[in-house]
Amino acid sequence: MNNDKWAYLDDAMVASGKKTIKELFAENPNRAKKFSLEAAGWFLDYSKNRVDSKAMKALVKLAEASNLKAEIEKMFTGEKINVTENRAVLHTALRNCDPDAKVFVDGKDVMPDVRAVLAQMGDFSDSVRKGVWRGFTGKKIKYVVNIGIGGSDLGPVMANIALTPYTKRSLKFFFVSNVDSTHLAETLRSVKAAETLFIVASKTFTTQETMSNAEAAREWLIGKLGSKDAVAKHFVAVSTAAKEVAEFGIDTKNMFGFWDWVGGRYSLPSAIGLSLMIAIGRSNYAKLLKGYWKMDEHFRTAPLDKNMPVIMALLGILYSNGYGAETYCCLPYDQYLSRFPAYLQQMDMESNGKGVDKAGNPVEHLTGPIEWGEPGTNGQHSFYQLIHQGTHLIPCDFIGCAKTHNPIGDLHDKLMANLFAQTQALAFGKTAEECRAEGVPENLVPFKTFEGNRPTNTLLCKELTPETLGALVALYEHKVFTQGVIYDVYSFDQWGVQLGKVLAKGVLADLVADKQSMKHDGSTNQLIARYRKAVGRG
Repeated sequence: MNNDKWAYLDDAMVASGKKTIKELFAENPNRAKKFSLEAAGWFLDYSKNRVDSKAMKALVKLAEASNLKAEIEKMFTGEKINVTENRAVLHTALRNCDPDAKVFVDGKDVMPDVRAVLAQMGDFSDSVRKGVWRGFTGKKIKYVVNIGIGGSDLGPVMANIALTPYTKRSLKFFFVSNVDSTHLAETLRSVKAAETLFIVASKTFTTQETMSNAEAAREWLIGKLGSKDAVAKHFVAVSTAAKEVAEFGIDTKNMFGFWDWVGGRYSLPSAIGLSLMIAIGRSNYAKLLKGYWKMDEHFRTAPLDKNMPVIMALLGILYSNGYGAETYCCLPYDQYLSRFPAYLQQMDMESNGKGVDKAGNPVEHLTGPIEWGEPGTNGQHSFYQLIHQGTHLIPCDFIGCAKTHNPIGDLHDKLMANLFAQTQALAFGKTAEECRAEGVPENLVPFKTFEGNRPTNTLLCKELTPETLGALVALYEHKVFTQGVIYDVYSFDQWGVQLGKVLAKGVLADLVADKQSMKHDGSTNQLIARYRKAVGRG
């Protein structure tokens, strides 16, 4: 670890602060072309950032001083870079499309197992899609309910919505994650027991929220169909806990495994994607994996100064650790990507929301920016005011597709015009002189002036397909990984989610006990008492 590496960020800051984005464009007619690149079906225009060649060179040196290339190879080759859990990090193996590829963990090639599970998923999805798999009463499956939480939910939900044009429309998909009973209840009102397949996604089959919902769904099914034997025909498991799966009533032949080197938020291309494969079919699922793989190969082989995930990561670090930007905004101008910002929230904030470095010392720089966003054009009529004229610096990623799956009049032209215009307005703004030239009354000039110099990236693909979606997800995965390397934090553990879960068990015991223990702090005891009184346990 190079303790002096952050001096390169200082160099980048000096360079980036000398001229505005508007001035940078004025002095270089070819700027847009110079600060753009293509990879895996995506075009990135990062010219509307506060950087010139000197600033970018300094940022690349920051990556080099962090030994980024070596760290990338450690991940791809199965080294146990998740040190706190003593695990390899090999989501890239899940989508390795090289038929001859070998990836070793503890001396064992994992690729045969990866391919075997993928084939098992394909056979099962075919049987559901073709109506071969039948429920307990002999009816075909019409409804698929995925029960999971975190990475076992956010990925499948996001991708199912994103790839709606490729789904089998006669099947209806639902996703239950929240332990709030309303989530399950409203889903069960929309399905028929005899035609419903439940996918329970939990690696250990002990996740409290997932198993609570799964057990409730099982009781509902038995109540509707009148036999415990029905469970085996209506439930399958994405898990590695064969004993617990069998005890639940699921035939272990219908258990789809994955491995401890698959992190939850990176698990979409694993068996966690079973609901998606049922939705889009094994052929389209293979195209999704191909898109992931293309971006993986780009990330692994491209020079750092021509590497799309690395460039996006470095720009993010410039703004967070240089300019003090605490958030960044993801703005997909495609309704099918409506859940993509929520998906990125977990990927980014659970990965790099860390307060200690790899040595266990408090970090000295900002980590894990707060990620948020909404699809365009909705966001324009919501929070863009803050981005344009507020006091916060908020770097933004705009994502668009040249072709729409649903051409209606000129709606798509208008959508894309808004995307391009927003990045233009954020970069170049409007001066007081321009306002006066337009005849704006002097008393309104301060309110109609736009500072500009607000940084954006623009990502464009020809069309949102399984392949381009896979590449987009991989792009952000590797961006997050790169930032974690530079922050010098462990990006693949998530100890921060554990404490609340542990404390919840003690609180739950007090909520349902005959008598309240009063063993918690004053505030928690008071809240428990009010709850108990409200539900008649006072």
